[in-house]
Amino acid sequence: MDILWKGLIGGLVTAFIAWSAKRGTILPGIIPLFPTFAIIALFIIGRDGTASSFRQVTISGMKTLPAYLAFSLTAYLAISRFDYRLSILLGIGAWAIVALAIFLSPAGH
Repeated sequence: MDILWKGLIGGLVTAFIAWSAKRGTILPGIIPLFPTFAIIALFIIGRDGTASSFRQVTISGMKTLPAYLAFSLTAYLAISRFDYRLSILLGIGAWAIVALAIFLSPAGH
């Protein structure tokens, strides 16, 4: 049942992005910043873990901000030279590199 409600939330957020994209470009850019998956992670940790674990998850989420910025900046710069699909893939690559660097760094643990 847990997976069902998590999938439902993700689906609703995706539908809201698709709906809002027909009304402009600002809201679809802001919606992904809503912490949908962070909320799900915090519910899981909050239910099964300790306050310390909960705090660790929130700090881990904050550490991902540079990776999200790398994704957004790369996609923004790439769109002037490439198709939007390749721009997204390049953004994902930049995100993966930064996220991996964060994960592998001593400060990432």
